[in-house]
Amino acid sequence: LLFPGFTGQLSYHYNEDGPSFKFDQNGFLVRPDPAGVFAEHKVRAHYLGFASEGHINRVNVSQACYYVVGRDTLNPIAGSPQNISAWMGALELSYDRDWVRFRTSYFVASGDNDPNDGKATGFDTIFDNPNFAGGQFSYWQRQQIKLLGVNLVNRFSLVPDLRSSKFQGQSNFVNPGLHLVNFGMDTEVTPKLRTIANVNFLWFDQTAPVEQFVFQDGIHNFIGGDLSLGAEYRPFLNNNVILVGGVSALVPGKGFADIYQPLSGNVNTLVGSFLDISLVY
Repeated sequence: LLFPGFTGQLSYHYNEDGPSFKFDQNGFLVRPDPAGVFAEHKVRAHYLGFASEGHINRVNVSQACYYVVGRDTLNPIAGSPQNISAWMGALELSYDRDWVRFRTSYFVASGDNDPNDGKATGFDTIFDNPNFAGGQFSYWQRQQIKLLGVNLVNRFSLVPDLRSSKFQGQSNFVNPGLHLVNFGMDTEVTPKLRTIANVNFLWFDQTAPVEQFVFQDGIHNFIGGDLSLGAEYRPFLNNNVILVGGVSALVPGKGFADIYQPLSGNVNTLVGSFLDISLVY
């Protein structure tokens, strides 16, 4: 596409998620979302997207953008039917210097500035698992952050969609959206060992859906900083044994503190770590 070594892809996805009522195996309501109006509803959404990947001269480029339209017959947070019109965009640029790759990226998902206007403009996914801005090593993406019966953000997701579960719940297009700025560095320390370091800064695009959900005015946009460091080790130089581990931290910003500690305004830094071992024969 335009440059040697650069490719593009157009795509269309359709999500029809019918009304149903379901509790998970732990006894928690997941359909419909336990937020606002607990009533069954149907979501129909059409996604139009364009993605590209490759390199332009020495610069590696990964990009994706989507626009979604459709109808939600009764959004739980808005408490009324909604016409869906939302979008997202992602761009990663990287540069290889010997055994080090320097990266920077930006992600934006539109938010809903008025949950009561009949227009759902907060972007949500069908089922996402992004390898972007740190991916599995990022605290914001790896951890499931709960908020009053739903999730501020789901595990292995980027979008703060106030959804009960990305497995069993329904897409929610009345959400605050997100702005994310990333700086990262990957190093091939040896042929067996690779390290991944990332720093993310996160903001809500709009705070109105969160304010309506938690009955609180004046929530700030800045979510906080996300720091992560990970490593991948292949002791036999193949994929028969792979060890992946990391440590990450979310340093809360004013907006995060407004939600979880509205009276004191103080929230401790959240820290997580993990180790995955894959054995293949």
